[in-house]
Amino acid sequence: MPGYLVSDERKVTTRRFIEMKQKGEKISMLTSYDFTTAGIVDRAGIDGILIGDSASNVMVGNATTLPMTVDQMIYHARSVVNAVKRALVVCDMPFGSYQTGVHDGVTNAIRIMKESGCDALKMEGGVEILDTVKAILDAGIPVMAHLGLTPQSINKFGGYAVRAKEEREAQKLLSDAKALSEAGCFALTLEKVPAALAEQVTREISIPTIGIGAGNHCDGQILVVADMLGMTQGFSPRFLRRYADLGTVMTDAIGQYVSDVKSGDFPNESESY
Repeated sequence: MPGYLVSDERKVTTRRFIEMKQKGEKISMLTSYDFTTAGIVDRAGIDGILIGDSASNVMVGNATTLPMTVDQMIYHARSVVNAVKRALVVCDMPFGSYQTGVHDGVTNAIRIMKESGCDALKMEGGVEILDTVKAILDAGIPVMAHLGLTPQSINKFGGYAVRAKEEREAQKLLSDAKALSEAGCFALTLEKVPAALAEQVTREISIPTIGIGAGNHCDGQILVVADMLGMTQGFSPRFLRRYADLGTVMTDAIGQYVSDVKSGDFPNESESY
């Protein structure tokens, strides 16, 4: 059995996500960017893995997600796909890969799917990118939408504050969510929006909502794996729950290794040939 809370070992599909919403079964998602981590996450029983463009922050150390390229996303996605047996694997389309128009969006979407082997793609934005979303769907590629705080538009927003607190923006988000659902997206990520608004969206659209900083009424939740495992430092938003302190565990272990090497204790006789 791939996970201690999982009895259904079948491959998770986009259709399964929708069925889970219909049954009232919560959907669990985490990010992953490499083979080793993705294998552990998959074996633990996660429903979906996102190769987020947050790799820009977590793996490279950039301040924003904007520098990520299609080539880089394919590299990370291929690494994850190679490890995963059960979870649905979704890859972010990076900034600049679809904002330039329908043709570029479809071309890059097809390339990511062909070269990574992932199951679906995620795109940030509402009705402004609806034509491109529809064209990618028409090409046979499943799309997860993303509204609220959309990090690829961070320079437009001017920060990472909660979105859609005002009525006008909230109504636009709800309208965008309905349009994306009706277009055929299989799920919708809601990032950093008021819980009451996320609950309304979840109630009024037929596809599952996956929240990050959007309250408990979404159909599922997603976190960045390095954040929830305590590997990152200096990032503690309200929505983040740390399930481990691997940063300390790893630092202590590496420190002990350094000490053993310096003292000559490692390798000992039994660790030598």
